[in-house]
Amino acid sequence: MEAVAKLNDCPTSPRKMRLVVDLIRGERVEKALYILKFTNKEAAQRVEKLLLSAIKNWEAKNEGQRPEDSGLFVKTITVDCGRQLKRLRPAPQGRGHRIRKRSNHVTLVVDSKTVAENIENLESVTN
Repeated sequence: MEAVAKLNDCPTSPRKMRLVVDLIRGERVEKALYILKFTNKEAAQRVEKLLLSAIKNWEAKNEGQRPEDSGLFVKTITVDCGRQLKRLRPAPQGRGHRIRKRSNHVTLVVDSKTVAENIENLESVTN
């Protein structure tokens, strides 16, 4: 069973957030947490908090099961553009340059691999 966590209007540009998100797409949850912990980007802290929230949401749906035993992994993670705050910065000769302060929305889905899926993966590798 999958669980979803969303982060809306994060004040980081989508391009910078995608650099971090691409590191953990498809990884196991434990490995993804280690990657985020040791990544030197501001966005990594926000994604780490979001991933922990998704794990807690999964635990709430699946009471009595432990995430370590179920093989949780990051199924999908997407970054979409949020709103833009438009500001003016003074420029020479009475002009103004537009500053766009971008934001983004992140959607994270974690899922557990069942025993049957693990067996199918092993069979496909051996054949």
